[in-house]
Amino acid sequence: MQDILIICGTRPEIIKLAPLYHSLRASGWARPRWLHTGQHDEMARQMLACFDITPDIALERGGESLCEFSTGCRSLLDGVMAAGSWSLVIVQGDTESTFLGALSAFHRGIPVAHVEAGLRTYDLERPFPEEGLRQMISRITCFHFAPTERAARALRDEAIPPERLFITGNTVIDAQHWVVRHRRLRRRVEGRGHLLVTAHRRENWGSDLREICYAIADVASRHPELQVLFPVHLNPVVGQPVHAILGELDNVHLSPPFDYLEMQQALIDSWLVLTDSGGLQEEAPTFGVPLLVLRTETERPEAIEAGCARLAGTQRASIVGQIEELWSDPAAYRSMARAGNPFGDGQASVRITDLLQNALACGQRLRAAS
Repeated sequence: MQDILIICGTRPEIIKLAPLYHSLRASGWARPRWLHTGQHDEMARQMLACFDITPDIALERGGESLCEFSTGCRSLLDGVMAAGSWSLVIVQGDTESTFLGALSAFHRGIPVAHVEAGLRTYDLERPFPEEGLRQMISRITCFHFAPTERAARALRDEAIPPERLFITGNTVIDAQHWVVRHRRLRRRVEGRGHLLVTAHRRENWGSDLREICYAIADVASRHPELQVLFPVHLNPVVGQPVHAILGELDNVHLSPPFDYLEMQQALIDSWLVLTDSGGLQEEAPTFGVPLLVLRTETERPEAIEAGCARLAGTQRASIVGQIEELWSDPAAYRSMARAGNPFGDGQASVRITDLLQNALACGQRLRAAS
């Protein structure tokens, strides 16, 4: 049996690593151990319970700031690396926990597998700090599991050896299939459905967020029959302008953030999604829901190219115009709804499990090139 350490600490990481954890457990050859860094606390516990996961190792978060967390987590991770006989460390995405996990394994000579590798904007400010973290992680990774051909191409252009690079699809789609099956989710509304909105990214704070809110207010006022669901991020930098601009509109429903199952149900029941989130760009197409990206660029351009999403930017007029077009043009709406999901078919975790089994069984040289 191969001892494999899965490291994560945030809600999105849990979602995308949970189906791989279950796949490895069922494989018969791997003994996966789940390590939670503590980067997210309450949200993480809810997410782990949603996917029937109990961490084998749970680190205690030190400090409130990201710097304090990073310093303490790095030291604790090194102790875990030293104490085990790990064949492999698996990390996902581009969070601080992801980077710390990869770096700790690298320093101990343990090979790293990076799930959802190759996402790029090549703008270190957008998104910050994620773009810098994922580029650094790629330099010390042994197995690059790219979700799409575009992501793989970015890695090839960065001179990643082809024998270390695999296109698998995105495990977030696997997670959706898992919860639909195990939690029995289904559409619960008749007719058009609601407009689902999320907005929280740091680069949109300030004037851009206010523009987004004014656009939503315009649409809600023009179409009082349209219900708008807006789970609002707990950060007051987000919450204050959202509540100030949208709080008095009868058909706009502001709420605390949704948990994962609530968000999946909200997606299933949606007519349209407006978001600056990366994850929702991947998830909405699974349920055939068109999506407008509240950003000027995206590291997931496959959704734009496939036609299931559009870049709406952050300016009021642009956002309103694109929503109104989809409201009044059924053919344009159907075209987006039927575009399919370019990010995967729900089998990424099985592919990754099989690829790792073959590589480890063959004794492949795993250490990243220096």
